[in-house]
Amino acid sequence: MTEATEAAAATQATAAAPPRGRRVSLVLAALVAVVAVIVVAVSVLRPGGPGPDSPEAGFARDMSTHHAQAVRMSFLVRDATEDEAVRLLAYDIINTQSAQIGMMTAWLDQWEAPKVDPGGSMRWMSGHGGHGGGPAATMPGMATREQLEELENAEGRAAEVLFLKLMIAHHRGGVSMAEAILSRTDHKQVERLARTMVQGQRSEVDLMNTMLRERGAA
Repeated sequence: MTEATEAAAATQATAAAPPRGRRVSLVLAALVAVVAVIVVAVSVLRPGGPGPDSPEAGFARDMSTHHAQAVRMSFLVRDATEDEAVRLLAYDIINTQSAQIGMMTAWLDQWEAPKVDPGGSMRWMSGHGGHGGGPAATMPGMATREQLEELENAEGRAAEVLFLKLMIAHHRGGVSMAEAILSRTDHKQVERLARTMVQGQRSEVDLMNTMLRERGAA
């Protein structure tokens, strides 16, 4: 092979091989693609979240029902009084707990869990604070039908006092439920929401006790 032929061959080989920087980039791109495939595979194989019969799903179902009654009572007192402090409290409860209901409903959809437990409410909380499960199980702090009717018919100061008493009991029951799920879950989103409920509702209980004293009620 002549010198000219050798030089031509070397030039062709050099032209065929990509520069070093480009080779590194190609290798990195290939590694990134492999990692991406692994991540996708792990996410597909990993469970989507708590199961339909898990404590987390039970908490989301029952606390949504619990919140719904608080929202209903808040609407009732908002329309029964002109007191700005009570109306502001009712407004805060309506907005906060409605938003939390939306969050918990989204969880149930994500977990493919039913919105109503066919086995009965409060099964997930069995053994905590004396609350068992089953079709007839009641949630702590819930107002009775008669109490709701009384609040619906009350006006002015009477409505304010009744609402505050019922909501204090309701919040204490909600705190009990939130504390129960904290001892049963390691799901970060559920833990975060439950802690928010405990702190927020305890603070509102203190506020409502003060408001009761200001209205001459025990």
